[in-house]
Amino acid sequence: MTVQAVPRVRLWVIWAVGLAAYTVGVMQRTSFGIAGLDAAARFDASPAVLSGFVVLQLLVYASLQIPAGVLLDRFGARVLVVVGALIKAAGQLLLAVVGALPLAIAARVLVGAGDALTFISVLSVVAAWFPARRVPLMTQLTGLTGQLGQVLSAIPFAALLHGPGWTSAFGSAAALGAAVAVAVLAVLRDRPPGAPAPPRAATPREVLHGLAQAWREHGTRLGLWTHTGTQFSGTVFALLWGVPYLVAGQGMTPAGASALLTLFVVVGIMAGPLFGEFTARHPLRRSWAVLTVIVITAAAWTVVLATPPPAPRWLLVLLIVVLALGAPGSMIAFDYARTFNPHHRQGTAVGIVNIGGFAASLLVSFGVGVLLGPGGYTPSGFRVAWCIQYVVWALALVGVLVARRRARRKLAAEGVHVPPLREVLARRRR
Repeated sequence: MTVQAVPRVRLWVIWAVGLAAYTVGVMQRTSFGIAGLDAAARFDASPAVLSGFVVLQLLVYASLQIPAGVLLDRFGARVLVVVGALIKAAGQLLLAVVGALPLAIAARVLVGAGDALTFISVLSVVAAWFPARRVPLMTQLTGLTGQLGQVLSAIPFAALLHGPGWTSAFGSAAALGAAVAVAVLAVLRDRPPGAPAPPRAATPREVLHGLAQAWREHGTRLGLWTHTGTQFSGTVFALLWGVPYLVAGQGMTPAGASALLTLFVVVGIMAGPLFGEFTARHPLRRSWAVLTVIVITAAAWTVVLATPPPAPRWLLVLLIVVLALGAPGSMIAFDYARTFNPHHRQGTAVGIVNIGGFAASLLVSFGVGVLLGPGGYTPSGFRVAWCIQYVVWALALVGVLVARRRARRKLAAEGVHVPPLREVLARRRR
């Protein structure tokens, strides 16, 4: 049986269960950002210490991406998604009951470890079950629809947090994670019936060789820099500093800040299919979408930071809309990993790519916390702290341009010519 012969209902059920696992994972990842100010009070944490929660979570996530990719190639997606869901549930349950700062930090480390196993595994299910032409669009739909997990954090989780309280909110998040693990175990399968069996498990030496080969591939590095430049700003905003910034730095109510985070998710979901279709139709022009996202994100932040707080509401809405484009822009990075690497090392390549944005996110999250430290949560303090983003944007832009040039040279050597954009536009005018 081929992928095309799989009953349509089963195809969408498989995808829906994988998507549910990722969506709940995003909720687990972002729940602490909603509870940031509550956590500061519960654990008597300064801004720098508060950022340490997320920095460690992201550090674990980023450092486990390559091992997770290797494990994915070895054990398959179903095993990794189940294990990841259970680890995240354990972390949320621990956070629900502890009152000591070290144990709370350990709980977020568990969430980061489980989170590291989930997304790349769900992407491998998409690549295995859907026809190649539809994979870019389904990758976008998976990545962006999964961001509804932020809505679960911003609305029902926040309602539990500010109603029944901290323990009920994080305990409910843990229970939802365990329920998803059961659903994945019952429904999800790594590949369609009749699909070729995966190759034998690689030896440690072959794993290291595959890792080196994936890293030497210019397309992998192009994906890494793509993910770095497009993903981090929205992630830092949604994961930790967005709500404190909007409330303490811009004078919004917590409800208004949560509404903007919901808008962030909705815009991303709406933009995802557009990015996916562009990627599928113009695979040789993917980098232009990436460069555009990086430039307009930096421009939007520049206008907001240059405006004396509180900024007009329309300007903050515009910032959220632009930040939301970072997530679909970052999905292009995984398309680079898929198209530039053979199937047997795509898990490893995706793991390398996924490091970029989350490594940048943890550095910026920590940097914002450190720069806020002397003055605390003040409008002027936030204006200075957010400026650390410009360093990452500059590095990412250089990385994308250099890796793109090298990747195009390789394509040219293989007989694939990428004409300059000006030539393409001139032809269309004729």
